[in-house]
Amino acid sequence: MPALSFQLAHQDSVSKARAGIIKTDHGEIPTPIFMPVGTVGSVKAVSQQQLMRDVDAKIILGNTYHLYLRPGLKVLEAAGGLHKFNHWDRPILTDSGGYQVFSLASSRKITEEGVVFQSHIDGSKHLFTPESVMDIQRSIGADIIMAFDECPPYPSEYGYVQKSMELTHRWLDRCFSRFSETDNLYGYTQNLFPIVQGGTFADLRKASCEYIASKEATGNAIGGLSVGEPVEMIYEYCGLCCSLLPETKPRYLMGVGTPWDILECISLGVDMFDCVMPTRNGRNAMLFTSEGVINIDNKKWEFDFSPIDSGIPCETSQYYSRSYLRHLIKAKEILGLTIASIHNLAFYLWLVTEARKHILEGDFNTWKIETTERIKQRL
Repeated sequence: MPALSFQLAHQDSVSKARAGIIKTDHGEIPTPIFMPVGTVGSVKAVSQQQLMRDVDAKIILGNTYHLYLRPGLKVLEAAGGLHKFNHWDRPILTDSGGYQVFSLASSRKITEEGVVFQSHIDGSKHLFTPESVMDIQRSIGADIIMAFDECPPYPSEYGYVQKSMELTHRWLDRCFSRFSETDNLYGYTQNLFPIVQGGTFADLRKASCEYIASKEATGNAIGGLSVGEPVEMIYEYCGLCCSLLPETKPRYLMGVGTPWDILECISLGVDMFDCVMPTRNGRNAMLFTSEGVINIDNKKWEFDFSPIDSGIPCETSQYYSRSYLRHLIKAKEILGLTIASIHNLAFYLWLVTEARKHILEGDFNTWKIETTERIKQRL
């Protein structure tokens, strides 16, 4: 079967922003793209029908750690993989679970073999190795599966970050070895993306980019950013990685971020993004709109019967008023969480779609500056 392919359509003449198409067996993904996070096989408070109809998500994420623990591989395999289990017929990417495991600092142990950790559900002990994580992601059935890596916290000493990066590289060798000796499941091609690490040290980032690029994977990810470092560092090391990773492969910046972070990182050459921010912030009354940021909890919206956001092509955003959504949030009505989440996701997808349009039209940099200033303001 043919592997994932990436076709570069246009690159901005002022910045390094680029527009392309990623082709997978479950459909095409126009880039730059934002991927809603569906940790346990669902995007919180949003149905798959709403993701397709209102948000027009082209690809969503699942998480290996969570899906492995619940519902478990027996259920997923019996269903025919995550696509059939959750009735999502577009591409899926799975995070390897490394970030989740390493966030369990008090209940895990890292060795050369892998990581022993305790389930947050029942306290049971489990072992993740590069080989088992490849097998688990094969069983989940994602189109794009991520390598198993260690994500060092910020700040960390140089020596620790170097050893962590070298461990990630050794694990990556084992990931590719296991991946190459196992078959695609469920009748479509699965693709392995390695992850750049190296913390906030330029020489380590450079070394990691070179090692990752040598694997000649179908795409590459930039990890270990947006873990507490200043935003200027995110941009600095994202830009460095983009300058070193192959131009002919999609670049995925993991876990970033705000809408303005995304626009800045698009200008640095990133193609793919994911973040829990649109749904998490939406559930906490913070809305991103085409005119600025709204705290829908504020009393100023009580009598505002205008649409949530008439500036984006989302039926939900245009159908419900700010006053009504405020009422639902204040009343702790579940529908309010759904409307806010759909709106924020639709905004993110609108934003990257507009970015792509302006890259193709040749005025991305001017549009980015104007748009960033507008959407950052507090309404």
